[in-house]
Amino acid sequence: MSVQWEPPLRPDIEYVLAPWSGAGTAQSTDAATVAGLYRHGWLRKGALLVVLALIWEALARWQNNDLLLPGFVQTARAFADGVASGEIGGYLKVSLGVLLTGYAAGIACAFVLTALAMATTLGRDLLETATAMFNPLPAIALLPLALLWFGLGQASLIFVLVHSVTWPLALSTYAGFRGVPETLRMAGRNYGLTGLRLIVQILIPAALPAILSGLKIGWAFSWRTLIAAELIFGTTSGKGGLG
Repeated sequence: MSVQWEPPLRPDIEYVLAPWSGAGTAQSTDAATVAGLYRHGWLRKGALLVVLALIWEALARWQNNDLLLPGFVQTARAFADGVASGEIGGYLKVSLGVLLTGYAAGIACAFVLTALAMATTLGRDLLETATAMFNPLPAIALLPLALLWFGLGQASLIFVLVHSVTWPLALSTYAGFRGVPETLRMAGRNYGLTGLRLIVQILIPAALPAILSGLKIGWAFSWRTLIAAELIFGTTSGKGGLG
């Protein structure tokens, strides 16, 4: 004899909801909006810059000495006047011309040194010895020699810029080349690539992240070296720069 079991039935319960006012939804929507805005990095950084500008202006007003600490509003007004008159544009043009020339020359020197280091043992010894000697030396320390060798002008600026760009870029590029897998090198040799063709077609694409990192470091070093050098030189060939 079989017994059939029926599932138990749950009693229906009816809940009476309070009238909808929309207050809670509005609060949750506002909180979600604030949280969404906070996730934007540019907005957080912009707010931080505003706070720093307010602190700057407050300190300047408390100091009450334009020579020691000009205020943010005063500085912004002077900057706007310089841009409108074209004065800052002229300074920027001079500085960028010198900067790009020195930066390009530094890239060329770093590429030649790194290519020699990858091609020959003597080149590797030369790069390792030169970077150990000159990379720790600040570029600004070469200004007296630059003045003696090249005089007061753009040649001295370009000389110190080349020094500031060459060594960090050469180190980064050389480390990137050394990190290329041997499998890629063997594949390039199987296709008949040797010397400069192997470097250009195999090593440079494989080591591109390290090269880009070196370019960024060299660009930052060249900018700070240029400003410091122009502060000392004052003018280059009768034309002032940003420094």
